[in-house]
Amino acid sequence: MQPFHTLSETERRRLHSVLASVTKNPYEEYGPFARTVRDLVDRDEVPAFFREVCAAIRRERTAGTAQAHVLRNCPLDEEIPVLDLDDPVADKYRKKRTFIGETFLELFGLLMGTPLLSYATRFNGDFFIDVIAINRYSGMQTGFSDSELVFHNERTAHAVRADYISLLGMRCPEGDYIYTGFVDGRDLLAELGEEEQRTLRRPYFYTPFDVLSRDNNGDLTVSGAHAILENHHSFRYLDTCTTVLPGAPTEAKDALLSLKDALVKADKQRHRILRGDLFSFANQDGLHSRDKMEINDPERARQRWLLKTYAFRDRAAADVHRDRWIGGVPGMVGD
Repeated sequence: MQPFHTLSETERRRLHSVLASVTKNPYEEYGPFARTVRDLVDRDEVPAFFREVCAAIRRERTAGTAQAHVLRNCPLDEEIPVLDLDDPVADKYRKKRTFIGETFLELFGLLMGTPLLSYATRFNGDFFIDVIAINRYSGMQTGFSDSELVFHNERTAHAVRADYISLLGMRCPEGDYIYTGFVDGRDLLAELGEEEQRTLRRPYFYTPFDVLSRDNNGDLTVSGAHAILENHHSFRYLDTCTTVLPGAPTEAKDALLSLKDALVKADKQRHRILRGDLFSFANQDGLHSRDKMEINDPERARQRWLLKTYAFRDRAAADVHRDRWIGGVPGMVGD
């Protein structure tokens, strides 16, 4: 993918200077941290160019022109620590003492009008998640492994799913080629017939919970019955895992096979996230994947680190889940 905007060095330094004024630790005091970032907006301290870039992305999302965008040369922390892959979250808490990346992601969510979402039982309820290869998940089908990932939504089996995902490249080895794939739900829909679409809108399907969710909550096994196709072109689907319920009509299996065919045929975008890249895309109105195209140093590739946020579509979408907020923290929901 071509970047939607590449920050000049002058733009990057200017924005970095503004972000550096936020000194609150988002992992220890998220509420005060978030309020401090909002103060930057309220005091009109955010550079005009960045407000304009975010406004342009919002217009494209609203118009349906594009649901995946890349910003390049975004500001990062001066020091990016190497994390212990046995427990990278705890190691990040110990080593990371500046929060430019987190502040940038928080600011992006504010300017986009997409409130951030966290899960109380996942990574201590953090709003900023490390996509990195955790040793105990090696070879498993989870974003926190060293494996490729099939096309999917984040948190497919869960009742609360983000509308948008943003990934910020913290450490992205130059000698290894790992791509994030994206297929727009409208392109997938175009490959399905009307009868297949009607069947996919019925609750004939279910999805197993991912391994990390099961580790955090032993009561989680499989989702309840759900449709695959929702709204106009939202897909609730984890390839190779989402399947038909026992006793579902034959047309449900046929529609699922048609979806798999459609996923092969539909137009796709792929982006190799570089250090300082922000890749933001629709989670429910599209599907995404991870493709390891060329790995020249497997151990080096395992240190690839993306900082991730989940976000609601808008404040109204967040308020739908207000009764799920944990500890009075807006955006933090039960798992």
